[in-house]
Amino acid sequence: MKQRSNNGATEQVIQIKCAGKAGGLNPHERILTVGGVMADGMSWRLSQQQVIDYIESEVYSFCVSHNGQLHTVIVDTYQGNKYLKIRFDGVTPNSLLNLPECV
Repeated sequence: MKQRSNNGATEQVIQIKCAGKAGGLNPHERILTVGGVMADGMSWRLSQQQVIDYIESEVYSFCVSHNGQLHTVIVDTYQGNKYLKIRFDGVTPNSLLNLPECV
């Protein structure tokens, strides 16, 4: 976990290392949960909606490692539904879908 200054306030940045996925063909509805490991070694898991709420309220920021670099997770909307993705993913959240399954 890292900290980032945002308009004078400090926001914690948490790295997502796994995703809980649902079956189905629509990639925007396949991420159910995301998770990772805190600096103290404790595992965590949150629903996609919880992460969306944290990002939108600027309580936490989330990132994903892709090709050796950390990229910020953002909230996007597709057909009226909010979902998580990395900015360079385009419409489909491939970076999150390609993470290992959370166990």
